[in-house]
Amino acid sequence: MLSIIIPVYNSESTLALLVNDLERALEEIQHEVILVNDGSRDASAACANELCITFSNIKCIHLRRNFGEFNAVMCGLNHTIGNYVAIIDDDFQNPPSEIIKLLNHAKAQALDVVYASYEKKEHSLFRNLGSRFFNFMISQLIDKPRHLYLSSFKVISKEVVKEIIRYKGPYPFIDALIFSVTQNVGSLPVAHQKRSSARSNYTLRRLVSLFLNLSIVSSSRPLRILFLTGWLFVILGIAAVLFELVILYFFEHLYKAEHIVWITLVLVMGLQFFAMGLVGEYIGKILMTQSGWPQYVIKSTSFTHDREET
Repeated sequence: MLSIIIPVYNSESTLALLVNDLERALEEIQHEVILVNDGSRDASAACANELCITFSNIKCIHLRRNFGEFNAVMCGLNHTIGNYVAIIDDDFQNPPSEIIKLLNHAKAQALDVVYASYEKKEHSLFRNLGSRFFNFMISQLIDKPRHLYLSSFKVISKEVVKEIIRYKGPYPFIDALIFSVTQNVGSLPVAHQKRSSARSNYTLRRLVSLFLNLSIVSSSRPLRILFLTGWLFVILGIAAVLFELVILYFFEHLYKAEHIVWITLVLVMGLQFFAMGLVGEYIGKILMTQSGWPQYVIKSTSFTHDREET
């Protein structure tokens, strides 16, 4: 059996089309669809409930507020029963028929996870550049193959899903959790369509916030880089002192060192404030995790295959 998770956020214009296309594409495969409504502000909740009534293999989970895409996916993963789980966005940029390609590739190569890759992404130039930068930075923070593109469209085996959902913290990063469990991962080129809706839900502010959260929660390397930077400044400071002593001894009448003092002071102060902010972010995330900050909160669920609604 195949489980398909669709995190839903403000997608009333695309959700029904996506699900109907999905059902046609997978009519020969036993599957379930889990719609996780992540606090949508439009009519996505009503649309999801209608689809749940129309199709007996669809589950609807409504969260109490917007927790973020990764939290919504984690909620879906905790409610899957399939031998493989496919994750697909609600914006219709990934054709549902491509799920079969990813699934067959995972089975043929005995892979735990198969990521979708794209020869051409139908995003704006800004979004493509941001995506490349994000993947480059994440490659420095987690242990993954550098050539592998971390797409949100992927297929995961049931065994890996069981390990991923053991994480109960409030800041899940699905890809980091995957690579903490397995390295048996591959990719497969698939089609990528233009966005059906006019606007992406990811604004610049949300993308920056997402990157900061994921980079801090998924890795301690920023602290290690900060530690090494501190040592670099110590070495540079010692070198600067020796340089000043030599210059002042031999060229005292020609040289004034005030500008070096001010530059060094500004750099050190900037590093100190950066360090305080970074450590503060780590402490804040630890505090929220230890205080039991919820990963997600379910408001209601509905599924017609048991003729039951809560």
